[in-house]
Amino acid sequence: MRALLTVLLVVLAIPAWGYEPSVLKVSAIPDENPNELLRIYSPFADYLSKELKLKVQFIPVVDYAATVEGLAAKKLDLVWYGGFTSVQAVRRMEGHAKRLVLRQEDTEFKSVFITRPETGIKALKDLRGKAFSFGSTGSTSGHLMPRSFLLKDGVNPERDMKQVAYSGAHDATALWVESGKVDAGALNFLVWDKLVQTKKIDTSKVVVFWTTPPYVDYVWTARGDLDRGLQERISSAFLKLDYSNPEHRRLLDLHRTKKYIRAHDEDWKGIEEAAIASGLLK
Repeated sequence: MRALLTVLLVVLAIPAWGYEPSVLKVSAIPDENPNELLRIYSPFADYLSKELKLKVQFIPVVDYAATVEGLAAKKLDLVWYGGFTSVQAVRRMEGHAKRLVLRQEDTEFKSVFITRPETGIKALKDLRGKAFSFGSTGSTSGHLMPRSFLLKDGVNPERDMKQVAYSGAHDATALWVESGKVDAGALNFLVWDKLVQTKKIDTSKVVVFWTTPPYVDYVWTARGDLDRGLQERISSAFLKLDYSNPEHRRLLDLHRTKKYIRAHDEDWKGIEEAAIASGLLK
């Protein structure tokens, strides 16, 4: 009888698993201009609302850090992070943030280094004495990994370059290089491909001179205290997207992918190590 009472008291003391919002608040790092982010993520909010049978609201933010603080302050429930901001969010929440799904492309993501032909830049070492632009300071593919590969090649941006700037977004970096504001810059390869395909960049004026080795990057990340069942339903909503379905294809094309896969937290260890080695994390 005493054992039964003990079990009953333990069961009653266990709280409900997690938070179930009346409105799922979704955001994304601002790695492109605000209008483009709304064009991409508003349809995703509509899709998730339909699949989850729950109101979903896309909430734009001003910078990368705001997505991390928003998740930690429980003002955001689900965020499309870059690898570095995902690491920051997990650390900020003391491990209580859950990576759910990523695009298949994000398992082997890359950054491209671009310049204008007349600069004479053909390799990373040629960036010495030049004006260079990263994207946002919190960007994985626009700052952390390009910086990491520069350092590995013996180029310290602050010591060796004439100027180091931060454009704030991948598309802005490309336009800065094209306009001559800087001699070279780094951005993620998918944004570069989109700029080329949509003819928003003139490839007679701007060229890729180096591409990084692959690394893991972007990932949908949820609050750790979000109901586990809801987390699984969110994951399932992304995993069921089928490129052969025209309605699904529209969403997948917006995110420049053909498929989402499940995330495994250990895959971002390399990003964390690169951030520590580059002096961006302690």
